Amino acid sequence: MGPRQVEHFRQILLAWRRELMDEVERTVHHLQDDAGTFADPNDRATQEEEFALELRTRERERKLIKKIGESLASLEIGDYGYCEVCGVEIGIRRLEARPTATQCIDCKTLDEIRERQLG
Repeated sequence: MGPRQVEHFRQILLAWRRELMDEVERTVHHLQDDAGTFADPNDRATQEEEFALELRTRERERKLIKKIGESLASLEIGDYGYCEVCGVEIGIRRLEARPTATQCIDCKTLDEIRERQLG
C-alpha cells in the first residue's frame, strides 16, 4: 500500500472515530438532560428502556472506536491492510467497505463458516 493510500485510510479512520466520539458526547448530554423523574411508572419504564437501548448502542460504538484505534496503530507500524491470519494483503475494496478489517475475505469467510458450525 502506497503512502497516498495509507493517508487515505488514516483520514477515513480519523473521521470515523471523530464522528463516533461526537455521538458519544451527544448521548451523554442527552442522558443527563432527559434524566427526569416521572410519576407515572409507564413513562419511567419507557425512558429506562430508551436509555438502555442507547447505552447498548454506545457500547457497540465504544468497541468500534477501539478497533479504529487498533487500525490506526497498525497503520503507524506498517501492518495495516494485511490479513492477521494468513498475511496476504487485504483487498482495497474490502478496506474501503470495512476500514477496520483485519482479515482477508477468504479467512473471514472461513471464520464465519466455522462459527456457524460450532454455534
